[in-house]
Amino acid sequence: MRRFALIALPYAWLLALFLVPFLIVVKISLSDVALSIPPYSPQFSWDEGIGAFLAELDFENFVFLTQDSLYWKAYLSSLFIALVSTVLTLMIGYPVAYGMARASEEWRPTLMMLIILPFWTSFLIRVYAWMGILSQEGFLNQFLLWTGIISTPLTILNTTTAVYIGIVYTYLPFMVLPIYAALDRLDGSLIEAAEDLGCSRLSAFWLVTIPMSRNGIIAGCFLVFIPALGEFVIPSLLGGSGTLMIGKVLWEEFFSNRDWPVASAVAVVLLLILIIPIVLFQRNQQRASEAD
Repeated sequence: MRRFALIALPYAWLLALFLVPFLIVVKISLSDVALSIPPYSPQFSWDEGIGAFLAELDFENFVFLTQDSLYWKAYLSSLFIALVSTVLTLMIGYPVAYGMARASEEWRPTLMMLIILPFWTSFLIRVYAWMGILSQEGFLNQFLLWTGIISTPLTILNTTTAVYIGIVYTYLPFMVLPIYAALDRLDGSLIEAAEDLGCSRLSAFWLVTIPMSRNGIIAGCFLVFIPALGEFVIPSLLGGSGTLMIGKVLWEEFFSNRDWPVASAVAVVLLLILIIPIVLFQRNQQRASEAD
């Protein structure tokens, strides 16, 4: 009973907060749009039975996503922006995490506090602050003009560059913390042994430190890539109307077009895109652990 209770609790949590809402969204995605409240008419009816529902099932909303180029372009654009943002966050976050792990014990709590400190401020306030920094009259342009680096203000706000800056800044702690946890557990004697066997510091870093922190790197990349793929606030505020991401398309379908069936289909496909690599990664990790 103790084992059953221990396993049943997380599964009940997953059922209530993931599976049930997901099934509701799937049901709406298989419905027809209607000018009513709610703005859709379900195809399934208990009076007609499941057989009639399956007979009329046509997946028209999912077919519509493949016919309209807006949606698959939004998926591809979101995948590209999320992938580039993840790489940039890793390039910035790994040196930060490495520096924290190599710092003295007395400085580590302070460095950790500096990483966590932005979470004490509202997410929207931080994004709005970047709007003030990146605008043509903002702090960044004023500073560059004052130093003489540029002669005319740069156009950064309402571009993809601003989206990259916003995503990297927002999700940088999610990259730093798991990598720092992996590096903090790293046995320093392994690096000393590699150097004693003839490796340079760079070779020891590449052959020992990077592989030993692989789990932290993968975890950090997932923690950045998954929310960045469906990001809505940052592209809307920093990217403007020219930035095409699936989160903005999803919001437009729900609240502007009020086409809940198509919006639900967009959400289902987005979730499947996120679930597939996670499942493949877990299977790969399980096979690797079994091989060891």
